[in-house]
Amino acid sequence: MESTPPETPATTEIPVQEKQVELICQTESEKTVIKDNLCHLADISTVSETLDKLSLLDLNGQGSRKYTAQLVKPIKGSVMPVKKKRKLPDSDDHERKCKITSFTRPQIRGARPISEKPFSSKKCLAWFHEYAGPDKVVGPEAMEKFCEDIGVEPENIIMLVLAWHLEAANMGFFTKEEWLQGMTLLQCDCTERLQSKLDYLRSELNDSVVFKNIYRYAFDFARDKDQRSLDMDTAKSMLALLLGRTWPLFPVFHQFLEQSKYKGMNKDQWYNVLEFSRTINTDLSNYDEDGAWPVLLDEFVEWQKAWSAS
Repeated sequence: MESTPPETPATTEIPVQEKQVELICQTESEKTVIKDNLCHLADISTVSETLDKLSLLDLNGQGSRKYTAQLVKPIKGSVMPVKKKRKLPDSDDHERKCKITSFTRPQIRGARPISEKPFSSKKCLAWFHEYAGPDKVVGPEAMEKFCEDIGVEPENIIMLVLAWHLEAANMGFFTKEEWLQGMTLLQCDCTERLQSKLDYLRSELNDSVVFKNIYRYAFDFARDKDQRSLDMDTAKSMLALLLGRTWPLFPVFHQFLEQSKYKGMNKDQWYNVLEFSRTINTDLSNYDEDGAWPVLLDEFVEWQKAWSAS
């Protein structure tokens, strides 16, 4: 009796249709490769299980899938060959040939911001000569142009703070040495750099120690060099600039100076006015008549009390 060979069970072929496999790939060739690979996975019974094996995941949460599968190890029973590892390109060569270098490594084009450029003494000197006359001094007329360029009024207190930084000896004048020394300390070699420092210069007035130094500097800066005292008109103007906005009694003190017999103010009087403005109450209740105040301030207190009583 002839033996009948056992029937070979028919192999169920897994249909791969576009409506079952929804792949969003960058090219049609990638889509074809994935479909061919699915056909070779004979031990996988469903396309969804195959997709799970290949890690085709929904990455953006909006129903679109991005192909991220990489077949590193062969699946048991699969006839698909093992992929060979690709040799990594030389890093320098790859960076040179990469077409998206400018996208992945954006380059900063154009000039660096002003704040990042190093200070230039040569540029600072050229900036000085834009305003200096034949005598190599920035004089009153050039000073007005300088103030206009930086956007500051000549009578603004910031100009006094700037002069203090430059250690300018005479009001309305900047020498080359003063300019280079002061601007170097401020690290300013052009109009734009100085403009960026204006807020800093203004903020220095809030420091009591710095303000005191600027106040004392103002006396010698504003006085005529052949005089030991400030003439009263200049003294009143400088006091208005320095104390007009911060000392509540300044309007009264200014009125006192207007009607007084004083024609000028010496350095001791000048220094003590600041101390008086900082320590004496507006009602003068803590003023000590026996204190070491100059006669000018004794007379002011007496005048103020009489004026208030009338």
